[in-house]
Amino acid sequence: MQISTRFSIAIHTLSLIAISPTDCTGDFIASSVNTNPVVIRRIMGMLKKTGLVDVRPGVGGASLLKDPDQITLLDVYRAVNVTEEKGLFRIHENPNIHCPVGRNIEQALQAELKDAQSAMEQRLGQTTLDQLTRKFI
Repeated sequence: MQISTRFSIAIHTLSLIAISPTDCTGDFIASSVNTNPVVIRRIMGMLKKTGLVDVRPGVGGASLLKDPDQITLLDVYRAVNVTEEKGLFRIHENPNIHCPVGRNIEQALQAELKDAQSAMEQRLGQTTLDQLTRKFI
């Protein structure tokens, strides 16, 4: 299962706002992401709801509500609901309980997948928007 593209689009959006705060209208962002402005509006709504951006209607654009060095990739990951409620990984449903693997796969794999998700989230928490945008300039 892949992480939703909402995450990379949200990072792209916040990076644009951090680098070009005066130009950040929905159309400008949509053009850079190369997507429909409706997609950007949805993601901006999620980012606004979690206190990462302020969005001004019309041609007002958007601005960050926190300094880029105070926004981590984990903040963005959580803001745009990247994972399903039960976690990043899902295990296939209805394995054959008469098979020793089918009977035990979920229990055996669940702890490993939970640890992998925790490691990834910990790593995302170590990178700020400021650190990331310095790679573009």
